Amino acid sequence: MSFLTLFSVSGQQSAPAGQGNMLVGLLPFILVFVIFYLLIIMPQRKKQKQHQQMVANLKPGDRIITSGGIFGTVMDVHPDRIELKIAANVKVDILKSAVAIILTDKEKTETKEST
Repeated sequence: MSFLTLFSVSGQQSAPAGQGNMLVGLLPFILVFVIFYLLIIMPQRKKQKQHQQMVANLKPGDRIITSGGIFGTVMDVHPDRIELKIAANVKVDILKSAVAIILTDKEKTETKEST
């Protein structure tokens, strides 16, 4: 047998082993991606769905806090924005995405007592 024949036979036998080693080499990357997905992406999606549901349930008369820290009362809800009354004769339009918190009845009384 010539050296070339031995080389080609040994090359054919090691090719499948190389494929297995490649998968083993990718396993840590796949594992990191799965952990990344479970720890970061899934909770973020859940939070985003909760925020969308909260904003969809807004109605006139609700007290809210914006992401900028402005307290106000919802006067009107439009498809992309909210008309917010922040003081007597002062109304502003904000994006729906700027709503941070809808105050509950308990929180409303606490904020009234503190002012």
